[in-house]
Amino acid sequence: MIGKLKGLVDGFGDDFVHLDVGGVVYEAFCSSKTLAALPQVGHATVLHIEMIVREDMIRLYGFSSEAEKQWFRILMTVQGVGARVALSILSTLTISELASAIALQDKTMIGRASGVGPKLAVRVVTELKGKVPDTGTLDPGVLGLQAALGEGVAGGNVTDAVSALTNLGYSSAQASAALARVVAREGDGLATDKLIRLGLKELSS
Repeated sequence: MIGKLKGLVDGFGDDFVHLDVGGVVYEAFCSSKTLAALPQVGHATVLHIEMIVREDMIRLYGFSSEAEKQWFRILMTVQGVGARVALSILSTLTISELASAIALQDKTMIGRASGVGPKLAVRVVTELKGKVPDTGTLDPGVLGLQAALGEGVAGGNVTDAVSALTNLGYSSAQASAALARVVAREGDGLATDKLIRLGLKELSS
């Protein structure tokens, strides 16, 4: 099994990189975020590797960090999520945003990924509830929001408010931290539009 490759970037494709390791060129499929973080052709880099072996193929998947690799494995435990969909999710969301979406059961955020329909998004957040790996990827703001919610699972109004604030350009950490303060003060029964207004007030103060 191959766990990590260290070598020189030899070339890029739409969804893969060629890595020259001592004269042997490996092809590793990557998320768009990993590809964007790689150096130019001819420069040295390291990829964390997941190797999938099937009867008709052997394919390598490369990741910029061990945490991203762990998330790839976890996502593929969900029924209907294969390697391509897992990479699509990792291309759309940072691992911090993904951890936040699972922690808050935010199916809308998961549904942003190409190839993830509403039913699959629900399955992802439902099946992975409580399975966020301990990789330090969960934002303090999300932890605060979980604490403010008590049981740690946001209702639709709260997750919609988080999504609305992130769509306005705030990070999930900023949005969650602001809404944690609102929920702690006002409770989680407020309408979405009021949560958004109060969240914006917190963010501007």
